[in-house]
Amino acid sequence: MTVPTGSTTPVLVADADQVREGGADRPFVDVAVGVLIRPDGQFLLTSRPPGKVYEGYWEFPGGKLEAGETVEQALRRELHEEIGIVIAAVHPWKVEMVDYPHALVRLHFCKVFAWTGELQMHEGQTFAWQSLPVCVQPVLPGTVPVLAWFAAERGFSAATHRPGT
Repeated sequence: MTVPTGSTTPVLVADADQVREGGADRPFVDVAVGVLIRPDGQFLLTSRPPGKVYEGYWEFPGGKLEAGETVEQALRRELHEEIGIVIAAVHPWKVEMVDYPHALVRLHFCKVFAWTGELQMHEGQTFAWQSLPVCVQPVLPGTVPVLAWFAAERGFSAATHRPGT
């Protein structure tokens, strides 16, 4: 469900039936997200690591911006730390606000078409190269809009994923 906040930015509310930690007026956390796309059009999804909120849910890799970092700097750092690659050009794409029970996040999605290094899952997660519709599940709520954006760009009109638990 998307609802407006005090601004004109719509917010995707995940698990709306759950209490929001920090209350309704909590600050948002900026997150850099890498949408890695191979020449064949497949994109990379990784599972959330053991011990983290939404463990096992599938998402695009990335992480929180540290103090003073730009989105690009954070993305470069996070993808190297989490999956062991060095990315080439970063192409800012879309921004999405997601209200999870544990945090309000502003996701900065960036497309990445080139990188060096072999994928290494440093946090115990797994990875899968996917196309539409994705076959991994469950998909993290903040990932669902990206699949819809891909569908619109690619003229894909069927379901983009299977709802999971």
